[in-house]
Amino acid sequence: MYSEEYEGANAPERSGEDVYSKPVRAGKRTYFFDVKATKGNDYYLTITESKRKVDKDGRFAYDKHKIFLYKEDFEKFTEGLQEVIDYIKSNCLTEQTGTPKENSFTDIDFEEL
Repeated sequence: MYSEEYEGANAPERSGEDVYSKPVRAGKRTYFFDVKATKGNDYYLTITESKRKVDKDGRFAYDKHKIFLYKEDFEKFTEGLQEVIDYIKSNCLTEQTGTPKENSFTDIDFEEL
C-alpha cells in the first residue's frame, strides 16, 4: 500500500482486502490501481488520484479522489475510456509533439448556460 501518502492508515476504510496495487506517477499526481477482494471473494478495482499539496501551516497533505469499479462494469468502462483517449489523440493533439492543437475546444460563454 502507499502508506507514505496515506495519513489515515489506521482509519476505518470501506474497501476490502488488498490483493494487488500498481502506483503510476504522472507529474504532480500519482494514480493507484488497487485490486480489492470482498469477504465473498468478489474482486473490484479502485482507482485513486492523489495530488500532494502544502497546507497553510507548511505541512504536506494529499487531495484524493477515488473511483470504485466493479467487475460487471469493466468492459463498458474500458470501451468508454479507450473511445475518449482515441478522440483526444486524433482530434485534440498534434501528431508530432503530442501537445494540444490551437483552438481545439469551443469557446463557451458561461452566461448562455
